[in-house]
Amino acid sequence: MSGPSSNYDPVEVTPLSPDEVTRMRDEAIAAINAAADLGQLKAARIAHAGDRAPLTLANSEIGALPPQARAEAGKRVGAARGAVRQALADRTTELEAERDQQVLLTETVDVTLPWDRRPAGARHPVTMAADRLSDVFVAMGYEVAEGPEVEAEWYNFDALNFPPDHPARESQDTLFVAGPKEAGDGSGDPGHSGVVLRTHTSPVQIRAMLSRPLPLYVVSPGRCFRADALDATHSPVFHQIECLAVDEGLTMADLRGVIQAFVDAMFGEGLRTRFRPDYFPFTEPSGDVSMECHVCRGASTRAGGEPCRVCRSQGWIEIAGCGMVNPRVLIACGIDPGRYTGFAFGLGIERTLMIGHGVTDIRDTTEGDVRFSRAFGTEI
Repeated sequence: MSGPSSNYDPVEVTPLSPDEVTRMRDEAIAAINAAADLGQLKAARIAHAGDRAPLTLANSEIGALPPQARAEAGKRVGAARGAVRQALADRTTELEAERDQQVLLTETVDVTLPWDRRPAGARHPVTMAADRLSDVFVAMGYEVAEGPEVEAEWYNFDALNFPPDHPARESQDTLFVAGPKEAGDGSGDPGHSGVVLRTHTSPVQIRAMLSRPLPLYVVSPGRCFRADALDATHSPVFHQIECLAVDEGLTMADLRGVIQAFVDAMFGEGLRTRFRPDYFPFTEPSGDVSMECHVCRGASTRAGGEPCRVCRSQGWIEIAGCGMVNPRVLIACGIDPGRYTGFAFGLGIERTLMIGHGVTDIRDTTEGDVRFSRAFGTEI
């Protein structure tokens, strides 16, 4: 039996020959340098530095060499593999830098462009008008009172001296939520009355008189509901604001002074006001208030005057209903009409907005078009 050959030449093993190792190294480096992006570089790494790469397979052949040949072959293959790893690291750095630079170019944000495609909104003009109206009365010492929109029929009608057969209590005018319960001999009890969507903000005045101490000065803005068809001048959902004062010694003169102060604050000083007799179940005496047209100031009624669209060349604009609180309403709220008197008046907020800004169609206030709201600014 012969021993191992000590004259074995490792050069004769083709994968480990210097020329072959150099060829595999150069081929791997060329493929790495040719990679145009990180995806191609990954494919080159797997092909030339992975588990089945030529240099990796050549490295596994070293163990089959005689001991005296392993060191030289190992150095040769290790140097080639190290060169490939260095080429991979260098090319990875280059491609990552190119990728980051491309991201900066393609994903650059122009901070001077509008940041939001949606137009900025604004507070609704009806809300702003309600706040402005409230501020006028708060400046005169009034408090803001609020109440439920779904209201007992007793607060909405009975306590306000609406008789049971009043037309306003019919379904063609009022939106009922629930009918009246069996009241027995407790007729007029709010616990047995029907439930309606309030038709005016006057129920808030009843609740204020029942719950607040006298003297009483409140203003009550809010949303109201009536069974009206929606057209240019009517809406089933609208907003009112009502003023109520109950104190000792109040007269129509006080009411007239408050209304004049309100007109001066809302439409400008110098406009005349006038009262004409009217009828409301909850006030006696009652009247309606008109103010001089704030646009033409009555000039459209004189000879040669230009026509006025705001007042329709009548010179006056009706703005509110008013009157002294009916003693029956005071009694229903437990107030002595022999000691206390009161006055009240109310107006539509949408109507005030339309008068003040020349809005001709009430539907503009309900359609939610932001262009309509933005035209009134962004008051805070």
